Amino acid sequence: MDKEHIPEHRKGRERRKSVVDRRLGLDRRRGPGRRLTDERKAAEQGQMSDEQFEFLLAIEEYKRKNTRPFPTWTEVLEVIKAMGYRKVAEPQSLKPFIKEPEPDKVPSQT
Repeated sequence: MDKEHIPEHRKGRERRKSVVDRRLGLDRRRGPGRRLTDERKAAEQGQMSDEQFEFLLAIEEYKRKNTRPFPTWTEVLEVIKAMGYRKVAEPQSLKPFIKEPEPDKVPSQT
């Protein structure tokens, strides 16, 4: 069916208003405010410490300002230093931080 044969049910200002509302990002179903990012949700639900969330925000800011979706480890270290972190303690073992694979995902040894 051609566009010429489709009747327009909305007239004048009413028709334009709906287009403007969509362009402004106003969505009546979502309600007031804005949608939370996954990171902010995780932080608010206690899955992330304040320190972890601050680090995440610093990395996101670095990526945005430098148009770098994947910063190098050297760049990550620079962000950490910019946050004020300095090496003051002796190195520790990484064993407490190593996560064991889940039993159903362990590769078979055959």
